Amino acid sequence: MFSKILIANRGEIAVRIIRACREMGISTVAVFSEADRDALHVNLADESLCIGGPFAADSYLNMLSILSAAVSTGAQAIHPGYGFLAENARFAELCEQVHIAFIGPSPTVIARMGEKDTAKTHMQQAGIPVVPGCDCVGELDEVKQAAAQVGYPLLIKARAGGGGRGIRLVREASAFEAAYLSAASEAASAFGDGGLYLEKYLSPVKHIEVQLLCDQQGNVVCLGERECSVQRKNQKLLEESPAPTLSAAKREELFALAERAARAISYTNAGTLEFLMDADQNLYFCEMNTRLQVEHPVTEMVTGIDLVKWQIRVAAGQPLSFSTGDISPSGCAIECRINAEDPDQNFRPSCGKISLLHVPGGPWVRFDSAIYQEYEVPPYYDSLIGKLVVYAKTRGEAIRKMQAALCELVIEGISHNADLHKRVLSNRDFISGRYGTQFLAELFGQAEPVQVGG
Repeated sequence: MFSKILIANRGEIAVRIIRACREMGISTVAVFSEADRDALHVNLADESLCIGGPFAADSYLNMLSILSAAVSTGAQAIHPGYGFLAENARFAELCEQVHIAFIGPSPTVIARMGEKDTAKTHMQQAGIPVVPGCDCVGELDEVKQAAAQVGYPLLIKARAGGGGRGIRLVREASAFEAAYLSAASEAASAFGDGGLYLEKYLSPVKHIEVQLLCDQQGNVVCLGERECSVQRKNQKLLEESPAPTLSAAKREELFALAERAARAISYTNAGTLEFLMDADQNLYFCEMNTRLQVEHPVTEMVTGIDLVKWQIRVAAGQPLSFSTGDISPSGCAIECRINAEDPDQNFRPSCGKISLLHVPGGPWVRFDSAIYQEYEVPPYYDSLIGKLVVYAKTRGEAIRKMQAALCELVIEGISHNADLHKRVLSNRDFISGRYGTQFLAELFGQAEPVQVGG
């Protein structure tokens, strides 16, 4: 087992990893930007090093600075969390070269599944159903012909990256060229890769994902599914487990597909396979996240499995001590992402000092966060400031528990989206469980969102 781990991240996920390491008796090293000198993860870690300026490119995306910090402190492993370098194959490869364990899958697997068009090809070869579409290759006229074969409406999607960027919904041929050029430009700017692919647009759909743990001995365990259809601009906002309208037979099919996919690519560590399910309950592979998910606490609540601890154990070469048959998820868990933004002002990001903070309490209420009273929310990073998670025996109880927790949550000094979550939880379509990825857009009277993981 490792004796010291460097956490190559910030915010609530860095705090989450530090807490898991502390419970395992593992020393931790925090890295931080100049904007995060007073951050909670810096104070909780056993050691901390500043690695650059406030912008992510100068700090949390600076591979050489992070690796230098790991080497100089004697860290034996690096946990990348999610975002930043978590799905960067080059970074994982560099870790190997300096003999530091990367807590995640191999560089080869990250690269294979990181480009969505390539990932779809691998899944097709493994017999996993995918959304009909094609790669974008050749001149624009050839791409237009390919689009006609796929049929409208369709999606133009960036093959790299995530977070809903580089994606365009095209309903008719006359709008294709402008959308294609716009998506390519955005993808190149966001990911350094302007490569695109086409995908048939499915609507209505649900977004359902499967949590996997896979060890180095070839064991693959499915830890249940999560319903992630409440999304804004292709970014998840609320997740729950189990998926409320998924039948036992369809769940069994979903798990079988996920296990087959993981074995086909020799996957190791924690990972998530994301699927779309149409109105006829046909399942289609969407993408794979080769990392820990933001919404991992939902699965932890219904299974009792600490995913971060098992990530560390697997990276250290330990086998899983349980199989899929040993996992019996029970009850219902819901997670609300608390973002520093103002829904009434077109979701304008909010930053500044938190003047008053009160965190909800009570049985089976969890708030994963790195904020504290007088903390200054910086303007340089993602707007996520906390994840409010509840667990109850039934979905109805979980909804009421979350509503009560949101009413108790107090964060003053900045704008946040807790009231939006209350609106979602009281909506009859959400309560019925029949909602899909278009739910939030319809709630705001906006155009239907596109199908995407994230």
